[in-house]
Amino acid sequence: MNRRNFIAAGAMAGVGAVVQGTNASTSLPSDRTSEISADEEAIERELPIVDAHHHLWDFKDADNGRGRYLLSEILADIAASGHRITQTVFVECGTMYRTDGPAELRPVGQTEFANGIAAMSASGIYGPSRIAAGIIATADLRLGDNVNRVLEAQVGAGNGRLRGIRVPTAWIELPIFGHSLDPSFKDIMRDAKFREGFGCLARHDLSSDIWCFHTQLADVADIAGAFPNTLIVLNHLGTPLSIGPFANKQVEVLNEWKRGIRELSRRHNVVVKLGGLGMDLSRQLVPQKQYVASSELASRWRPLVETCIGAFGVNRCMFESNFPPDRSISTYGAIWNAFKRITMGYSGPEKNDLFSATAKRVYRLPA
Repeated sequence: MNRRNFIAAGAMAGVGAVVQGTNASTSLPSDRTSEISADEEAIERELPIVDAHHHLWDFKDADNGRGRYLLSEILADIAASGHRITQTVFVECGTMYRTDGPAELRPVGQTEFANGIAAMSASGIYGPSRIAAGIIATADLRLGDNVNRVLEAQVGAGNGRLRGIRVPTAWIELPIFGHSLDPSFKDIMRDAKFREGFGCLARHDLSSDIWCFHTQLADVADIAGAFPNTLIVLNHLGTPLSIGPFANKQVEVLNEWKRGIRELSRRHNVVVKLGGLGMDLSRQLVPQKQYVASSELASRWRPLVETCIGAFGVNRCMFESNFPPDRSISTYGAIWNAFKRITMGYSGPEKNDLFSATAKRVYRLPA
């Protein structure tokens, strides 16, 4: 299905589960954690899952807390979880860039790396899960029309697996993961050259993954309206912030976020990833010894997830692990258990959309 047909199908889609209101926070209270010595037993083990968002990296700087997460690590997480992960989507994360050549083409190295992992997985030697069956790369869209050269190189490096581009759009005047964000990315979605480059995505049949904070949802809605034939995938539910000046304003934040989500859902070229709620943006991405059980995660995340499903419908929503960043809160298996607990009352077809069909359709993954 091409982009235009997919967007038209989305416009005709119905609405899923009923929204339940909440004023709950997504922050992690230290007194609610539970020790998990091994991953939880999987719920609904036979339900097929497409993990719509994860990263792979090998950062040698021990101070950043990220370390190594390659094919062997994600396969170990999948095996320990007991869940039936059929395919995954790799999302850019600033790793494995080329060290020489034109600066704008250096991120092509990351796509070559991800495609190599995908080829290893597709061999079947490493088990039935197809890792990086879809690839989301990056390119500096602020190059305007000149980004076409980069997009052509990225498509070639993806060897038929490249599905979209993600650019660092999440921005706020606060340190994130212990570092200040690049001020040149402030208001990037309003930048004229960025939009010129954004307009090039459709020529290459590429979507745009966008991670933003709740304060930027209006910008996403605006760019979605300006480019109705470009599919936009909202990452991490448009993260409602709970740090800095937002820490004691969770009711106001969530009300603003809900308004933004409902308005964004009116743009039928937008779909949303449900996940990425385990990150503590106020500190480094360091794996914890204490983990939150899936029952607690489900209780905490349900209002946010169901708000999105109620606004977008099950056929415009997909679950994501956001691993390894979300291992800062729990295990791979517990996070999928949490999503299964949230959807316990959903029908079989609704679960099929949320856990696999939407991701397969959006990212055009092999059957």
